[in-house]
Amino acid sequence: MATMKQVAERAGVSISTVSHVINNTRVVSDNVRQRVLGIIDEMHYIPSAVARSLKNDKTHTIGVLVPNSSNPYFAELIRWIEEAAFQLGYNIILCNAHGGEHKQTAYLRLLMEKRIDGLVLVASGADDEQDLLLHNPSVPIVQLERALPGLDADLILAGEEEGAHQATRHLIDLGHRAIACVAGPAALPRTRERVGGFTRAMREAGLAVPAEYIVHEAFTSAGGYIAFEQLLALAHPPSAVFVTSDLMALGGLCAASQAGVRLPGQLSVVGYDDIDGADYASPPLTTVAPPKREMAHLAIEQLIGRIKGIDEPLRNTAFTSRLVVRASSAPLH
Repeated sequence: MATMKQVAERAGVSISTVSHVINNTRVVSDNVRQRVLGIIDEMHYIPSAVARSLKNDKTHTIGVLVPNSSNPYFAELIRWIEEAAFQLGYNIILCNAHGGEHKQTAYLRLLMEKRIDGLVLVASGADDEQDLLLHNPSVPIVQLERALPGLDADLILAGEEEGAHQATRHLIDLGHRAIACVAGPAALPRTRERVGGFTRAMREAGLAVPAEYIVHEAFTSAGGYIAFEQLLALAHPPSAVFVTSDLMALGGLCAASQAGVRLPGQLSVVGYDDIDGADYASPPLTTVAPPKREMAHLAIEQLIGRIKGIDEPLRNTAFTSRLVVRASSAPLH
């Protein structure tokens, strides 16, 4: 690999002149600039991002920390974050915190050591060391989906409780009364918010929710499959199910189909997240669609503004999710 010294020797200039051309730190004549740039292209010289960041105090790199990058919802969110960052001249370093709070903390430390300019945080938990890392005043942070207690940072939400309320109201308006909820682990904030929207809608409609109608399993297709098996084995199974994750809902559709339950004739299902492929499920899945692209782009725009030193009050932005009605939900027969 070519070095800056070799580029300088080939161009017949000093190493400092090559540095000034690369970093635009001093006026260099057009003839010299073009000669140096030509040699750089010819020798395929790649400037050291680390060295440049030490000089400019910026790496043009944004850290992104998510709970589980294998979950299609987070994968799609990452896609839009990367798109927005790339359009504005920034790269991302992605870290997947799947496995617990301590892994999340370890990745936070790694990102800080990599001299990121800012952080997009989709938090999964908190511990004492993480708290200290996140209160590093030199690294701006934008939080997506969840606010960590005590962390002063811009926050972008998608109204998860309201989205779940909207989904449940849809089933109630279709005439369903025996409505169950399949949810992720009870300790997760997104589970609590989405189950909260479900129970609020049921309470407002004067409908009872038997304890066995709320089933917690892993946020996976396998978890949804197990939960639906449990519900369908009840003496009085529900006529509709609100599922707090499309990934779980896909497993649930499979379990219902294998049990010979007609969808949506005997069982209506509504998911949450509107992941890629939800409209290709069998039947196509009715679901709640958070505005993932808009959330991601706003997060990057706000973060880069903070990186550039824009001084304004912290912003809390709440987007509205929308219900996408497909073939998996129908009126009660």
